[in-house]
Amino acid sequence: MKVISLHNAKIFDTIKKACKNDRESQKEIFKMYSPKMLSVCRQYVKDDYHAEEMMLSGFMKVFSNIKKFKNEGSFEGWIRRIMVNTCLSHLKRKTIFEYTDEEYVFNNETVENLENTSVEDIQNLIDKLPDGYKVVFTLFAIEGYKHSEIAKMLDITESTSKSQLFKARKSLQSSYLKMNKLKNEER
Repeated sequence: MKVISLHNAKIFDTIKKACKNDRESQKEIFKMYSPKMLSVCRQYVKDDYHAEEMMLSGFMKVFSNIKKFKNEGSFEGWIRRIMVNTCLSHLKRKTIFEYTDEEYVFNNETVENLENTSVEDIQNLIDKLPDGYKVVFTLFAIEGYKHSEIAKMLDITESTSKSQLFKARKSLQSSYLKMNKLKNEER
């Protein structure tokens, strides 16, 4: 049986050089991962300028801590986690999140098919969410964190995380239906 390497040897060589402060290797890593990481930061920060600022701050952390990467798991995943934590730290400093533990009854309304909705429209709907809703929604629905992990990251209870996710989904559903109604009326 042949063992197939799951990791690209070139990236490991580049990481080794970057650990030794090789600027060309750092530049290569930045060039390779910055578009995707800017997208990650943009999910948390509404403004493109601030998202880019968070990405650059995250890459500073990546390069100052690159020696801590143990080649266990994905390098991209390691960078992504740094970006998410950088954004969360920024948001915690700049924003006062309002979380509630209120329980809501869910009306299971059917949402129309999203196939005809652009990524920009969806991102705009997410951007309009209150910060507490947006952060929990992004961590859960986009990043794939569990409520227990979100609770620890944001220093809230699991039930608050669940409540914020529910409210975010409800708000997105309502905004989506309004947006589609306006689009249909314009036709």
